[in-house]
Amino acid sequence: MMDVIDCEFTVQGDGPPLFLIHGIGAARNTWAKALPVLTPHFTVVTYDLRGHGASPMPQGEFGLDELVNDLERVRDRTGFEAAHFAGHSLGGMIGPAYARRFPDRVKSLGLLSTAAFRTEDDSAKVWGVVRAMEEKGIPQVLGTLTDRWFTDGFIAEHGDVVERRLKQVVDTDAEVFLNVFRIYAGVEMAPWLHEVTAPSLVLTGENDGGCNPRLNRLIDAALPNSELVILPGLKHSLLLEAGDVVAENLVRFIHSLPK
Repeated sequence: MMDVIDCEFTVQGDGPPLFLIHGIGAARNTWAKALPVLTPHFTVVTYDLRGHGASPMPQGEFGLDELVNDLERVRDRTGFEAAHFAGHSLGGMIGPAYARRFPDRVKSLGLLSTAAFRTEDDSAKVWGVVRAMEEKGIPQVLGTLTDRWFTDGFIAEHGDVVERRLKQVVDTDAEVFLNVFRIYAGVEMAPWLHEVTAPSLVLTGENDGGCNPRLNRLIDAALPNSELVILPGLKHSLLLEAGDVVAENLVRFIHSLPK
């Protein structure tokens, strides 16, 4: 029996289909700043990962394979045979894993603020955050995430957005949040990224601590058909800070592909 959940999704816009995959403790509203740029060009499908937003809760532990199952179910329910896919953070791992399993369904990939080729030290740092949350509780560790996710200027000027994002994390079921954080910490795409042949845009923020340019250069080098973009000054929450800029890069990249 395959573990699959019918996730809640939204379809909007006009043009070729583009599926957007959010990250840990977020929901489809994370794409709000990107959508006005994307919907004139694409039929955009956003969805909430299992246990996130309005989607049903999972039964017990799940891994990357189950998240890929869920995405394939969303694609099947929309009726699109093949599409463009882009994911942020954990979503940037779900997308390539989906493309590896269903290569004929994927026209292109966006790997946004994600990680691969982590050193032992990189892994120790991300697992350290997971362990701290397991031991102290998620709300107690949010301060460190705020500094990793947002630039100082954005925190100063858009405290309301930062607060809403932190509330979204706290409102996510703790078991689900820790489950997806463990997937994000534990998945290593390095052994198989070279198998992902879809044209790929690899994009991250210059000052993203965990999904930094160093790792993204290695991702770009491993993918057979990719382009690397590093956005100056930004940290991990680049969809909330500069979703329009991310979207402009996706539009440009997809439009540059051979028809």
